Amino acid sequence: MLYRLFPFLFWVGELRDTAVVRADVLAGITVALVLIPQSMAYAQLAGLPPYYGLYAALLPPLVACLWGSSRQLSTGPVAMVSLLTGAALAPLAAQGIDIIPVAIMLALASGIIQLSMGLLKLGVIINFLSHPVLLGLTNAAALIIATSQLDKFLGVDVDKSGLHLVVVWRTISTALSQAYMPAIAMGLSALLIMIALRRWAPRLPAVLIAVAVATIASWLIDFDQHSATARLSDGESTGRVVGAVPDGLPNVAMPSFDWHILLSLWGPLLVIALVGFVEAVAIAKAMALSSRQRIDANQELIGQGLANIAGAFSQSYPCSGSYSRSAVNFSNGARTGFSSVVAAIMVAATLLFFTPLLWHIPEAVLAAVIFMAVASLIKIAPVRHAWRVSPSDALVAVVTFVVTLAAAPHLEIGILTGVALAMVLYLARTVRPHIAILARHPDGTLKDAQVNKLPTSPYILALRMDGRLYFANTSHFEDSISHALSDQPSLKVVILFANGINSIDASGEESLRQISERLHDQGIPLFICGAKKNLRDALYNGGWVDTYGSQRLIADEDQAINAAHEYLDLQHFEACPLRVYAGPL
Repeated sequence: MLYRLFPFLFWVGELRDTAVVRADVLAGITVALVLIPQSMAYAQLAGLPPYYGLYAALLPPLVACLWGSSRQLSTGPVAMVSLLTGAALAPLAAQGIDIIPVAIMLALASGIIQLSMGLLKLGVIINFLSHPVLLGLTNAAALIIATSQLDKFLGVDVDKSGLHLVVVWRTISTALSQAYMPAIAMGLSALLIMIALRRWAPRLPAVLIAVAVATIASWLIDFDQHSATARLSDGESTGRVVGAVPDGLPNVAMPSFDWHILLSLWGPLLVIALVGFVEAVAIAKAMALSSRQRIDANQELIGQGLANIAGAFSQSYPCSGSYSRSAVNFSNGARTGFSSVVAAIMVAATLLFFTPLLWHIPEAVLAAVIFMAVASLIKIAPVRHAWRVSPSDALVAVVTFVVTLAAAPHLEIGILTGVALAMVLYLARTVRPHIAILARHPDGTLKDAQVNKLPTSPYILALRMDGRLYFANTSHFEDSISHALSDQPSLKVVILFANGINSIDASGEESLRQISERLHDQGIPLFICGAKKNLRDALYNGGWVDTYGSQRLIADEDQAINAAHEYLDLQHFEACPLRVYAGPL
């Protein structure tokens, strides 16, 4: 129970080993070198002042590593959740509402949702976001994230109200005549530095080096003074550089709560909470395959929920697990969650001592950081693979992609469309499950007669159903048996090989009873072979066994066929293609 309440007790004892501490400190410092510039870029993506990314990189990683189930998961600002947050805040910003308190409120509310789901053990909800839906969403989000930063990269100011595709067109049209070349030069330079270092010096912190070089260049040429917007009298800057960052750690305070605004954002809020959780668990599970750790989805929900709640009290916006930073953490030898503690300490040191250095970071450079971060999110090959394996899954991915892109900034529409389509296609597949009429193959096994072109018995109908027998497919199941009976009037016995029926509901059990009654009225017995526990329990509890006898439930397929032959006379056995052996009884 103690370990359930304080899961960090599983690994804190390992810190007695200096080798573990050394590895975690090195990994934590390396992660911080990526986290600090990346978090500022993601805050910009969320429509917030960049330094709020540093606030989100302080407490959330610390709390998540202590109460989550993954040792190497790096929590903090991430591209997807930042995009969702920015999309939720954009309509409010257009109305002139101060969005910073709203962003903090979203962190608190999403954290409460995640914590509640974890305590209620609702981690299984991750299964409702299928791989094709996530694939389409991720590809669309990557394009939306990148194109949402075009105005920063091109150095133009545009009205961002309305659909995202309209805003992109507006940005490009404005840039054709008003693009700010120094901003483009800064962004391109940073982009080229990151690409070059990723290729030829992958061990170096490419993001930090690119941001540092661009910041020094910005300071040397007084970039913000030459930009389209100069420094304001109160010490803040608009448009081209990060500007003033408040000294010290964020104030710890109770987040403001506006129920009217929160209720208007319930859709985006649920999406933020769900996608944030799914992203964190997916990353944790991917790393667990290599580290051989056990990942508890419910505990990860608790960890992410507490991280967002704690973050809200320190002026953070919603956070989740980062794939890129988690990969850096893992590849640099992180052994326990202490590496995230070290990263948080590095962020705190930056806020305490180095905020003046952040003034001159060009916003175009932060846009370039985002371009690099989301490039890996665009994945075309899995869509092609899905098309080869299951065209319907590929269709779900493509539809989710198109709708998400078209509906942006209302990303929840794309997600809900994808989930709904996936469920409809799933129901379509299960409404007509595969039902095979079986015959004896020359190798001695029972196989699909139609597929293998085998002769069937004129007296015994042997069929197998693959899938769950439930309310949506009982009609198809009954029709299949009725058609077989009408096609073969000489049928005298029906054997249902039920080893392919994984589960059954009340409608399925009712369907079996009705079929048995109709067959019984025609003098045709129904034998059920190979029933699994769920089906056997339903047949016993529903009274089927009491009505027709336990001898109609048979475990072995050969015994079922022999039982059918015992019901018939010997002349039928000799001519039956289903016979177990060719000789006489």
